[in-house]
Amino acid sequence: MSILLIFENKNPDPWYTLLKEKLPEVTIEVYPEVKDASLVDFIVCWKPKKDIFNKYPNVKVVQSVGASIDHITNTQTLQPNTVVTRIIDTKLTQDMWEFLAAVVLGELKNISLYLAQQKEKKWKQHRYASFKDVTVTILGLGSIGGYVAQNFSGLGFKVKGWSNSKKQLSGVTSFHGKEGFKDCLRDTNFLINLLPLTKETRDILNTDTLGSLATNAYLINVGRGEHLVEEDLLQLLNSSMLSGALLDVFREEPLPEKHPFWEHERIKITPHIASLTNIESAAEQIIENYQNFLNKKNLVNVVSLKKGY
Repeated sequence: MSILLIFENKNPDPWYTLLKEKLPEVTIEVYPEVKDASLVDFIVCWKPKKDIFNKYPNVKVVQSVGASIDHITNTQTLQPNTVVTRIIDTKLTQDMWEFLAAVVLGELKNISLYLAQQKEKKWKQHRYASFKDVTVTILGLGSIGGYVAQNFSGLGFKVKGWSNSKKQLSGVTSFHGKEGFKDCLRDTNFLINLLPLTKETRDILNTDTLGSLATNAYLINVGRGEHLVEEDLLQLLNSSMLSGALLDVFREEPLPEKHPFWEHERIKITPHIASLTNIESAAEQIIENYQNFLNKKNLVNVVSLKKGY
């Protein structure tokens, strides 16, 4: 029995060091250095290359080191009895809220505009909106999205939220299912995407969706790059139907140097940092799951492969 770390676009060394310190008697290996593939029964991963799990026929548990699992389900063929788990961390949730609050408040009070004017030594004042007059809509009302929605409501914003199933959150007007989607988008000033990536949500940020928002609405995508139809966003920005966008996630990461997003004056880019996994707290969950696995106990933060989250 052994644990295998498979990381792409993330350094596995600190994870290996910490897990080895906490589980000194356990065989822990880092891909591709694996002595015996048949002994691997527990994989810890981030964005594994396509079909790489096929090399390890006896895997019973796959642990994502982030909150998402689409990087696993979209690239691997999983055995029916394989359990997939993820990291749910209160620090991740708080970090996401703080990031989104910073973005919305900065745009609402024209901070970016004044920074641009400073470069031109231009002194010009602009009107700004108050919290009570602004509608923030959250797509995805899971543990993170629900927390974000209620916090925006607590600041005084008008808040709406949409999810696959019905939710009841204090201070949030909630919509659900296909029938509630368009109603949720109407009159939105800031649209924040926090949806998981599934077959149903892929390409959900498109001309039809974004065109349903209020005039000069602002898009913030911290879900997945595959949620966004990039050409549609560029067209809506160029036609001034949207005032701008903050993108933290992309279809290809790192974002290619020649991608048009880099140069677009209405797009702001952050390198997938809205909320970064804390290795220490995440490792505690991984260790708990591994020990539960050995002792035939229920694992924590198991996801539904049918739902994709």
